[in-house]
Amino acid sequence: MACEYAIEAYGPDADALPRIVDEGFDEVDRIDRLMSHYKSDSPLSRVNREAAQHPVAVDPELFDFIADAMRYQHESSGAFDITVGPLMKAWGFFRGDGRVPSDDELAAARRLVGGAHVILNPTSRTIGFDRSGVELDLGGIAKGYAVDRVAGLFKRRRITAALISAGGSTIYAIGAPPGRDGWTVAIQDPIDSRKIALTIELKDRAVSVAGSSEKSFEAGGVTYSHIMDPRTGTPAQGVLSVVVLASSGTEGDALDDAFFVLGPERSRNYLNRLRATEVFFFVPVRSTGGFEIDHRISR
Repeated sequence: MACEYAIEAYGPDADALPRIVDEGFDEVDRIDRLMSHYKSDSPLSRVNREAAQHPVAVDPELFDFIADAMRYQHESSGAFDITVGPLMKAWGFFRGDGRVPSDDELAAARRLVGGAHVILNPTSRTIGFDRSGVELDLGGIAKGYAVDRVAGLFKRRRITAALISAGGSTIYAIGAPPGRDGWTVAIQDPIDSRKIALTIELKDRAVSVAGSSEKSFEAGGVTYSHIMDPRTGTPAQGVLSVVVLASSGTEGDALDDAFFVLGPERSRNYLNRLRATEVFFFVPVRSTGGFEIDHRISR
């Protein structure tokens, strides 16, 4: 998943704890093998290779996860989109540092993007594409799912407190460390990575971060981030980073990209349809070269 997973855990059995943490990392590896867009032998890669020729049967876990991701795509009116892969390639973000595509390249990529190209059959648990070149990219949501799977494993193993981090961009907190009310999570300044912009206390909840500084390039005086607006076919503009507090890492992973694309005002209606969700928008202030934080809570 192109990031480092880190776990801090507390439990009642000191001898069993290292083994349980190792089980957590094994679960992350399993999800990576299942959903990797980069590994040619993964079930997801097989779908991308064959689904335009014939419906591809997948195991229930992958099918249900893709169906769930498609739900976020529908609910966000396409701001979050797992068919965005051709755009990522056109803009040079797939195995690269980014570049501005030609008009023809962009037009060709846009014809392959959108949930309407994906045909899900829940009875046979098959996935099909309506044209060649369509592909699924779960990179925007699989990290959070892996975090959730580890959290579920730890709860079954009666781990009393744990912090599970996927590269610092998706974090789930179980309980609280001994003698504390929650886990302290520092959010990086979106302009100066040496600074902390926000500190959050996390307990039995997830925090997910989407930022333009994670992977971006500059061309013609414009900074282009890796977070695509699938509806326009271009990198989203106007937001430096988005921090989402949600009930799960999966939900937070989908929502941080959607809210980054939508921005503070256009996110209002979507946010108000959600439950127990908080969003912090880091918005640039051109006059000062800094940023301001717009905090929104679902109602």
